[in-house]
Amino acid sequence: MAQYREPTPAEIQEQKLYLEMGLTESEYEQVVELLGRLPNYTETGLFGVMWSEHCSYKNSKPLLKRFPTEGKQVLMGPGEGAGVVDIGDGLGIAFKMESHNHPSAVEPFQGAATGVGGILRDVYSMGARPIALLNSLRFGELTEARVRQLFKEAVAGMAWYGNGTGVPTVGGEVYFDERYTNNPLVNAMCVGLVRHDRICRGLAQGEGNPVLYVGGDTGRDGIEGATFASAEFSDADEPKHSVAIGNPETGRALLEACLELIELPGLIGIQDMGAAGLTSSSAEMASKGGSGIELNLDLVPQREIGMTPYEMMLSESQERMLLVVEKGTEDQFAEVCQKYGLTCAVIGRVTADGQLRLLHQGRTAAEVPIAALTTAAPVYQRSAREPESYRINQSLAVTDIPVDDVAETLKQLLAVPSIASKGWIYQQFDYQAGGQTLVAPGADAAVIRIPGTKKAVAITADCNARYLELDPKVGGAIAVAEAARNLVCTGAKPLAVTDNLNFGSPENPEVFWQLEQAVEGISAACVKLDCPVVSGNVSLYNETNGQPIYPTPVIGMVGLIEDADQILPNHYQEAGDLIVLLGCSKAELGGSQLQKLVEGSLKGRPPALDLDYEKRLQQAVLAAVKGGLLRSAHDLSDGGLAVAVLESAFGTGLGIDLNFSQDLSVSAALFGESQSRIVVSINPNQLEALQALAAEHQIDLTVLGAVTAADQARIVYNQQVIIDCAISELETVWKDGIACLMSS
Repeated sequence: MAQYREPTPAEIQEQKLYLEMGLTESEYEQVVELLGRLPNYTETGLFGVMWSEHCSYKNSKPLLKRFPTEGKQVLMGPGEGAGVVDIGDGLGIAFKMESHNHPSAVEPFQGAATGVGGILRDVYSMGARPIALLNSLRFGELTEARVRQLFKEAVAGMAWYGNGTGVPTVGGEVYFDERYTNNPLVNAMCVGLVRHDRICRGLAQGEGNPVLYVGGDTGRDGIEGATFASAEFSDADEPKHSVAIGNPETGRALLEACLELIELPGLIGIQDMGAAGLTSSSAEMASKGGSGIELNLDLVPQREIGMTPYEMMLSESQERMLLVVEKGTEDQFAEVCQKYGLTCAVIGRVTADGQLRLLHQGRTAAEVPIAALTTAAPVYQRSAREPESYRINQSLAVTDIPVDDVAETLKQLLAVPSIASKGWIYQQFDYQAGGQTLVAPGADAAVIRIPGTKKAVAITADCNARYLELDPKVGGAIAVAEAARNLVCTGAKPLAVTDNLNFGSPENPEVFWQLEQAVEGISAACVKLDCPVVSGNVSLYNETNGQPIYPTPVIGMVGLIEDADQILPNHYQEAGDLIVLLGCSKAELGGSQLQKLVEGSLKGRPPALDLDYEKRLQQAVLAAVKGGLLRSAHDLSDGGLAVAVLESAFGTGLGIDLNFSQDLSVSAALFGESQSRIVVSINPNQLEALQALAAEHQIDLTVLGAVTAADQARIVYNQQVIIDCAISELETVWKDGIACLMSS
């Protein structure tokens, strides 16, 4: 067998091998200039992953600076494994969202599973115990067998890893559209609980302090994963080795071990070996600590024989952490790891020379300045061009989409997988693990109790990409507003945001314009609603053969409920209660589910959003919750009013009898998706108090009708009976929307 030989620096240059390693021609020339010489194979690989979009944000960094990131509630903003917000009593909530889109398109089970594993590590590396997982998923239409298989495997992978680590998966969202057929989106979110005095950072400081490797062994899985996640797909098969392999049993052991290690006084810094593995964790920790790191790769635990420095440094094998500890405390850390059956190896030391130095088999395999890998990474000011489609849509207000049979149209909408019950998905998750889940999946937001207190946190993830396709600035703001409304509907005060910006190639001026506009909209809404962005992720190049996905900036948000006894249900509570609409309905059908169902395409302006009105609505609802005025609340979103009032009835055995009038078409009134609207139910005795509160906050209030004890959904609009059918029939259609397709 021929001995393996890496290409020489001259061969890398002459054969332009750096192009296959993620560097452009100009970037390679910049590396040569920074080093003052040609980089060797391992060094070229280090720059390839560290300068990828996934690690350096080189295309998005100028835009991310526009986000509001500060507030009195913020304990830790962007830059660490997760953001942290204060919830009082010396406690904080750490949370973050990450993407595993490209891996999930290739190996959906492991791609999605390791997405969960990675986001868990991001959170507990902050010193926080994970208390909840959520997900945001986008797939093609479930009528396609390949899409069904991808979707089935991705959900199974997320459930396998989450359930295996004992962390409840309590919520999320999923949309289906042909634009995601070749580029599914798998975004995972984790929320953790941390004491203020135990918040950790990824720092390497103190010359001579040891660098500890903790967790599973390093293999060849996941090599170049960060580079892979920063490239566009083509019709060619993607490399399977770019997808890492997870082990939830090891993941759970590492979680518990790290939470114990964090209590040791000798800990200086800790960081997950996530994207770009040992390269990013060592370089980023040294960069944040203003130091250097020397690693002896002979000491790296390996599960495969003959691994090269390139392979070890770029491997994304799962369940691994890098720690820096005070010299002389190594044995204490090793003892804890041994208790959990985990490897703990001293693989290097902190230096004062600002270099990342790699030793291997008695030679220096690589030596590059930390700053060259991190702060010197290129930053691009991409051109933005407003697409012609945007100008056309802005000139078109869609006020009516006539339908022949309103009841039949309602049934069709309820069966649309993006609207239908997500029970097929969340029934695969152990959402009661840990015993603190107060509101399970299926509501506007999940709610988790904070042990030892009266408090609870509400959590949600949201984004309507159809709106962003028509107007990315308005759509971005709506994503924030709707996430906040979801929390408010449980009685929670929104606190802060994590985002996952999923877009096509930033090198396409129209895509970059979408990204820029979405950031503007998100920022404006975050400022108005006092919800700073404390963490997040950017996933670009989500396109195949030049066809991008819809712009999809998913918003994850957490909110605080001071008294868990005041959690507001999503569903009606009692026959005789009034059903009331808070907020104003308008003739807005652009980008709606009805438009997609009837016309098969999107056009026109999306719903308008008045952020001042939105803020007043949310304040009014929270005041109503505090005053004990509401029996239930549910945000109006996909499918509009008719869908929302029915969703609040499903599963209760109760019916609805609505009788109201508006100056709108039937389609706009029942299926329009106007913003800043919440349907609440109240005891009739509380109507006067709620009307006074609405007037005080200058928001509209419409009494729609009442909750009934009958198995009937009756809607009279402008004195005409529009819908009159059994609730149970509609509920069956809604429940079977995804389940029937997945069984075909």
